[in-house]
Amino acid sequence: MGASSSLAQKIDPANPDLSPGNFKLDSLPDSELNIPIQVDLKPVYAMAEKSVDTLFTSAGYPDGWVQEACDTRYKYVFRRSKLQMKASGMSLNLGFTGYYKIIGSTRACANGIILSPWTPPCRCGFDEPERKVNVSFSNTLSLMTNYKVKLDIKRNEPQPLDKCEVCFWGQNVTRQVMKGLVAELDAAKKDLDKNYATTDLKPQMQKVWDQLNKVYNIYGLGWLKINPKGVHINRLYTQNDSLNVLLGLSAKPVISFENPEETSSPVPHISNSAVRQGFSIFLDAVLNYDSLSRIMNEQLAGMTLDFKKAFVRKKFIIDSCKIYGGGFEKLIIRIHFSGTNNGTIFLAGTPAYDTARRMIEVTNIDFDIKTKNLLLGSAGWLFDKKISKKIAQFARFDLGPYIDTAKININTRLNQEWMKGIRSYGAIRDIRLIRMYPMQQYLVIRSNCEGDLSVKVDAGSLSL
Repeated sequence: MGASSSLAQKIDPANPDLSPGNFKLDSLPDSELNIPIQVDLKPVYAMAEKSVDTLFTSAGYPDGWVQEACDTRYKYVFRRSKLQMKASGMSLNLGFTGYYKIIGSTRACANGIILSPWTPPCRCGFDEPERKVNVSFSNTLSLMTNYKVKLDIKRNEPQPLDKCEVCFWGQNVTRQVMKGLVAELDAAKKDLDKNYATTDLKPQMQKVWDQLNKVYNIYGLGWLKINPKGVHINRLYTQNDSLNVLLGLSAKPVISFENPEETSSPVPHISNSAVRQGFSIFLDAVLNYDSLSRIMNEQLAGMTLDFKKAFVRKKFIIDSCKIYGGGFEKLIIRIHFSGTNNGTIFLAGTPAYDTARRMIEVTNIDFDIKTKNLLLGSAGWLFDKKISKKIAQFARFDLGPYIDTAKININTRLNQEWMKGIRSYGAIRDIRLIRMYPMQQYLVIRSNCEGDLSVKVDAGSLSL
């Protein structure tokens, strides 16, 4: 028995011919994420409420008088209601109701010469309800391609709701009060223009862009590099108490088992793009063949296949196997074996994905042409479909747990606080494998992931 084993021919075919494959990273379609961003304006309203005075008075009130002509003098006090905000489309209207009361006196004058003393002061709005006036500012928002938000502020003319006739001479002094009020409002508009006419959001967007350029460890799955490419704004509008932005992002994300190098880049200017709901991400997952080979070895190493040729029994024992890419859509399976003969054989097959079972299979497994030629000339008994069929039974890789874990991890990433005041909410609808590229060193699995993502911003937590 020992003599026959020592005389058994060792099978050692030449390695299969390999090709570089037809995969290029640039072939990955751009992933598109269209993210509804909702900015809560209530904190902005609260800041405006605090910054706008609630009480206005004439100069020198209560002792001083406003005297625009020789024959009339007056002084007034003006208070406002709580600010009322109304947002719609690209407009943001700010208004309030003003309540005022006035004291006035008259005297007789001719060509600037005083002819009589001042009459006793007469009052309006003190012993009866205060007089009312509606005040408002109209504001229009626009977003520039360099992330600057422009606020065009217009002061509307005050609208008095009732007249103020001072005392016994019956003079309507509403116009004088409105004139003084307009001067105060113009000063307020000037201050608003100075502080809020232009807000630069680029520093905040650069922080977000830097986060997108980072490499993220998706535990158990590898390293995710998003590779952002562009930003676009599909829509910008206000509604109720919110500023709504439909932000678009294009990227070429890749998952790999090795930690790639992080890169940095300036956030690009905003471009225009078509509106699409949710996100559609094309993702290349780079799988190492060592992990696939380990799965096969766990099932095949030590397995014995028995053959009977006429009256001769032969054994084929699988010692180890290794899988790697052959290019041109092919995978190569190298088998080290012992038994009646020993040595190496090479098989080739085509990777395919079973959608129903969520499983990668190596299909159409057959002996490589160089192995086939060697076996036919030296050990024909090995040239048997039994071997290729048995290998095919175990050349299957269940992606179900991988996909389920990916969904959990991605959903976790979608639902988190990215920085103070900015939180995202989202969910994966579907992950579909669309193609595989068997490269020599690794297997690239291209998939498409669809879902929804939204972002809510607490404007009060941001430093603008």
